[in-house]
Amino acid sequence: MHVFDAINERRAVKAFDSSHQMTQEEQQQLLSLAILSPTAFNIQHWRFVVVQDPSLRQQIRAAAWDQAQVTDASLFLVLCADLKAWEKQPARYWANADVPVREYLLSAIANYYQGKDQVQRDEALRSSGIAAQTLMLAAKGMGYDSCPMDGFDFAKVGELIRLPQDHLIALCIAIGKPLQPARPRGGQLSLSDVVITDRF
Repeated sequence: MHVFDAINERRAVKAFDSSHQMTQEEQQQLLSLAILSPTAFNIQHWRFVVVQDPSLRQQIRAAAWDQAQVTDASLFLVLCADLKAWEKQPARYWANADVPVREYLLSAIANYYQGKDQVQRDEALRSSGIAAQTLMLAAKGMGYDSCPMDGFDFAKVGELIRLPQDHLIALCIAIGKPLQPARPRGGQLSLSDVVITDRF
């Protein structure tokens, strides 16, 4: 599928064929594409929790207002971010760079994040959003539909997946085969409503 078509056709789908199974190869391909998403300083702080255990999915569904896509989707992900990835062996993010470049970037990473909790959180959420869109467009290109979710009890889901203290949950994503076509778009704002030239 052409990328323009994937963007035009991607919609949030909530009713999935619970009998359809995604192959391990498809999951691997999808996640391999997701980790090509850009992150500031290449720190790649997203963490993709693939929820396979049916019992755990049921518990997450209960914490998500009983939304069926949690259990019915072929693939259910809790997209998290490591807030402290910037200080965990940061040299690995630039292992292939020339030494002067690597040394400059390691210093820049420390200066940008150290002691700035809000910056760490904001960057984690920005990067997770980019990765989520990559996942959903890649899924569409593979013939799957998806549903990004923030309608759940974040604290409860964090408890269920044993979220580490220095991580946060950005959102969940359900991916699978739809049972019916997506509804028409609710109403897109025009470019004139959302595009500002130079200044507000």
